Amino acid sequence: MDMLNVKPSYEKVSPDFGQSILVRQNVKNFKSRKAFWHFHPEVELVYVNKGKGKRHIGSHLSYFNNSQLILIGSNLPHNGFTDRLTAKGKETLVQFRPEVFGESFMELPEMKHIVKLLNRAKQGLLYKPETKRRIGPKIEALEALGPFGRLVSLLEILDDLAKAEDYEMLNADGFAFETETQDNMKIDKIFQYVNNNFTEQISLEEIADVAHMTVPGFCRFFKKATGKTFTKMVNEYRVVHATKLLAEREMSVTDVSFECGFNNFSHFNKLFKEFTGKTALQYRKEMKRMVQ
Repeated sequence: MDMLNVKPSYEKVSPDFGQSILVRQNVKNFKSRKAFWHFHPEVELVYVNKGKGKRHIGSHLSYFNNSQLILIGSNLPHNGFTDRLTAKGKETLVQFRPEVFGESFMELPEMKHIVKLLNRAKQGLLYKPETKRRIGPKIEALEALGPFGRLVSLLEILDDLAKAEDYEMLNADGFAFETETQDNMKIDKIFQYVNNNFTEQISLEEIADVAHMTVPGFCRFFKKATGKTFTKMVNEYRVVHATKLLAEREMSVTDVSFECGFNNFSHFNKLFKEFTGKTALQYRKEMKRMVQ
């Protein structure tokens, strides 16, 4: 299998001088050149407190509202979370290499549960409210600590996350790249094009041209790279955007469907229920109850 043509872009992570752990808060305010769709050998811990946006991790695509705590394992492709911060929101991003504690240290019996955690994280882990409330403030406090304090505190946070049971695996089918890292912008260009044009109809001829491929070649490439057809991915992207509109705007469900690029309301309803497990109306009612 030729993996050179199915890779997202490799991102080089550079912590501050004299430190092994990168910690940034309110990342939206930082000038970033990282690709829309990227991966890196570093483990990434993301805590968003009072924010909202889309998350795209491996084959998982969804919308979050209010807050999230996610652990993304080594080489698991993901993109930067979009429109994620409210005026009062705060995002803390932590990145570190799995070997930051040392190979011999990680082989100690006391570290077995953390090693298992980092392996599970290659599927993408989303933690639920109890763990978010307990561990979120500890993650936010990392920025103010010195290098040694960060190292010790991160170890304690990972210990807590390893013991937590209220999480779900976002990418159960697996999508992490274990091969040598090389830049490739093809998937990046495709996802950026979808991000900019999903409210319109995107033909296979059109997107194949963006990728500089024939239609049959593009279809094979995309299925190999993502595990799903291009049409399925675009429809999922539209449904995720619909969940955002249903949560944030007072539009009729019919208007939401057309705003998201569906030209057939019954088709929208069918796909929305397949993807979320509930109708669009049920989803809106549940979101309103959660806000209240």
